[in-house]
Amino acid sequence: MSTLYVGIDVSSKSNVIYLMKPDGSKHSNFSVANSLDGARQLVKRIHSALTSEKLNSVVIGLEATSIYGDNLVCFLREDATLNPFDKKIHVLNAKQVKKFKDVYSDLPKNDYIDSFIIADCLRFGRINTEVYLDDYRYQALKNLTRSRFYAVQNLTKEKQRFLNHLFMKYSSMTQEKVFSNTFSVTALAIYEEFESADELAYMDLQELTDFIKDKGKNRFPDPDAVAKAIQKAAKSSYRLPKTINDSINQVLSLSISSMRALETQINAFDKAIEAQMELIPNTLRSIKGIGPVYCAGIIAEIGNINRFKNQASLAKYAGLAWTQYQSGGFEAEHTQLIRSGNRFLKYYLCEAAWSLVRCDTEYSRFYHLKYKEVNRGQHKRALALTARKLVRLIFRLLKDNRLYIPPEVR
Repeated sequence: MSTLYVGIDVSSKSNVIYLMKPDGSKHSNFSVANSLDGARQLVKRIHSALTSEKLNSVVIGLEATSIYGDNLVCFLREDATLNPFDKKIHVLNAKQVKKFKDVYSDLPKNDYIDSFIIADCLRFGRINTEVYLDDYRYQALKNLTRSRFYAVQNLTKEKQRFLNHLFMKYSSMTQEKVFSNTFSVTALAIYEEFESADELAYMDLQELTDFIKDKGKNRFPDPDAVAKAIQKAAKSSYRLPKTINDSINQVLSLSISSMRALETQINAFDKAIEAQMELIPNTLRSIKGIGPVYCAGIIAEIGNINRFKNQASLAKYAGLAWTQYQSGGFEAEHTQLIRSGNRFLKYYLCEAAWSLVRCDTEYSRFYHLKYKEVNRGQHKRALALTARKLVRLIFRLLKDNRLYIPPEVR
């Protein structure tokens, strides 16, 4: 099959294109605006090249660069100009492109060279799974699940910043973990409403107990003991100069507002994701414990399961595969996870696996077995292996369109 290879280096303002003939020689190299008119010019130039060279297929590739290539990918799929030809579109991992370029040690760094590298990478055929856009419901779901991912990451970072500043105000309270949940409603009320460690340490014990009862809505089994623990921790905490203490209070108050806003945002994403999932029937919902949000994150990134020839290729796509180090008669026993892969899919698979550990006897048994096999990095390793086991289940359920049967029912 005679194929034209199209490498596109995408930026916010323009797209640089390299058209490569089947033998690797240059057909043309040009730039167009990253706009609707520019995309139309690009398609015309590709069509002209296919016609003049009498080629019958085209492979188009662009490097993953945030959102700047998404509109172009949709346009290339929807535009009918290239329909008479066998057309494939790939979004290449930036790391993969960089490593491929390392083979050409003497090449400079510029947009035209980058477009050539992408086209040559396509010609060699060592590329990722073709971009999936046959069903826009998956793309719509992906927009929601990826935005939720970023919101969760931001919340995690905000919580860490909060804990750092909280230590300055109540050092002993963070060390002794007075509250089982540092970010509970009652805990945040304590941090926010008391100006200093002295104010909390020497207030009337009964007043503090009543405060804890009110904020905790009488859910604490022994509020008196909690009040005493809080006062003890407050008394043994460092004392800050008033000027510094006031600034810390402002930082904590703003951080609490930020965390509440992010939690509200995540809840809104969860509701939108659940509504979108109603439009995509799938058998993963039969796995008790995963829930619609984690299920959606997995489904959105996988798309059509038939893109993957086996469960191993799906695992590699998710970054849940291990490197191999072998030389002569030596082969390393300890290897690391590959550094490439879809980080969003990997995140949702690991979250789903951890959820299953807590509610599925088979996955709980497997996780704890793997946890005990090593002396360091136990959780990280055991969770990755559990997520890898989950990949096999997901592939089979989606491929055969069948429901999950829990171990206690089998």
